[in-house]
Amino acid sequence: MRKTIIVIPVLNPNDAFLPYVRKLIDEQYASIIIVNDGSAAEKAPLFETLKKLPEVTVLTHSVNMGKGRALKSGFNYILTDPNASDYSGVITVDGDGQHTIEDVLKLSCKMEEEAANALVLGVRSFNEDNVPWTSRLGNTITKHLFKLLYGKGLVDTQTGLRGIPISLLSTFVAIEGERYSYETNMLVVAVKEDITFQEVPIETVYIEDNVESHFNALKDSVDIYALLFKNFFKFMSVSFTSFLIDLSFFQLFLFLFSFLITRSQIIVATLLARVVSSIFNFILNRKWVFESDKNLKQTLISYYGLAVVVALVSGVSVYWLFQLTSIKELILKIVIDAILFIISYRIQKSLVFKTREK
Repeated sequence: MRKTIIVIPVLNPNDAFLPYVRKLIDEQYASIIIVNDGSAAEKAPLFETLKKLPEVTVLTHSVNMGKGRALKSGFNYILTDPNASDYSGVITVDGDGQHTIEDVLKLSCKMEEEAANALVLGVRSFNEDNVPWTSRLGNTITKHLFKLLYGKGLVDTQTGLRGIPISLLSTFVAIEGERYSYETNMLVVAVKEDITFQEVPIETVYIEDNVESHFNALKDSVDIYALLFKNFFKFMSVSFTSFLIDLSFFQLFLFLFSFLITRSQIIVATLLARVVSSIFNFILNRKWVFESDKNLKQTLISYYGLAVVVALVSGVSVYWLFQLTSIKELILKIVIDAILFIISYRIQKSLVFKTREK
């Protein structure tokens, strides 16, 4: 008997689905959970047949609720099963025929080799001729954005063939996402929680240009990218608000210190406004954007140290590039500061506010 549970979310499965499940049973998978995510009424006989197989449990959504919700229904069922501790992990498999039995077995073997806390991904190659250009483009964009925003390079961020240790199910069952964005959020949470990734090359299967897929190219892509950028948008909103606070307090302090000579007034107002806006920025980044509970003193030192370095790099870069290219200083500053803004985000996320006490 295999020590992994199979979870298959499925919507209107084709005629190859039942033979596929039987092959999994032949490979000694003793627990196969199929989540019927609101399939049409004419598919009812198929699910009735599946229910009669002793190795199979069929969970049913009366309406289509999305792949993410179907996966979470499967995970929740496992967590409430008193026999779940008999298994080392769960393998999620798409119901459209994209994952071969051989590749499912690969993940089972890898999970038996790895430590209990590794998330195992079955990764495809998108350079093969049978890959639709939309899938190749989508994965290329997504994996590069994921690397830029979360600092983790993955070959295939959209794979549905995943091995999840039983110990991690409670982490993943509670996270955001109802459709395909849920699988992306699993990766985001795994990075945040310092979960180890293991990648296993699998066969790249696209049947009739992936016609069986229920992925909505527009809606689901928007959901995925909104989730990927969610944290970065929070960072941007705090930064913009801090900018407005800086300007507002600059004007206030100019008025309050109007008795000083003009130059001193400007310097004092600038410094005090920057102190106020930076404190606001620090507090919201720590508590809201990055949700960090890292040591306050250590974080403060790192935060203001980074601020000083960024300011110096910005000033020196603008100066030297102006000397070399004669491009207008304002244009150089906008470009350089935009790059430094993204770099600062990554450093704050992965170092400054990163909680290390696990």
